[in-house]
Amino acid sequence: MSRTILRLPAVLKRRGKSRSSHYADVKAGLFVPPVKLGLRARGTPDDEVDTLIAATIADKSDAEIRALVVKLVAARKAAK
Repeated sequence: MSRTILRLPAVLKRRGKSRSSHYADVKAGLFVPPVKLGLRARGTPDDEVDTLIAATIADKSDAEIRALVVKLVAARKAAK
């Protein structure tokens, strides 16, 4: 499976959110934090973005989305 890392402008465009709203969601546990790509570069795997967008479209509760975020972050660590 091929995974693409999206930089912040692409994530914001896909989500339809502002930068401040996006970071508020990350802080609240409603969106996955970015992965480190380099010293100053961060990005988010596209499949994680798509999964969270689908959960939002499916009208999942904040608690369900937070649980999904925890699961996605745990899967990242397991893949190492």
